[in-house]
Amino acid sequence: MGTEILFILMLGLLVLGPKQLHALLRHVARAKTQFEEASRGLKSQLEAELEATHQESETDTSHELVGDQ
Repeated sequence: MGTEILFILMLGLLVLGPKQLHALLRHVARAKTQFEEASRGLKSQLEAELEATHQESETDTSHELVGDQ
């Protein structure tokens, strides 16, 4: 896999030139960082929702047990 990335970078250097390739890589790195931040936010939100749902179901179950006695 490392050789493929190296090949793509060399091809980009030949096609775009050093300044444009640098700008493109900077843009790709920023986009990757933003995507990772959004993914982390979504993951934490989903985990919070699942935890809240789990706690609600436990509360509902405990009320049913008390009512059965």
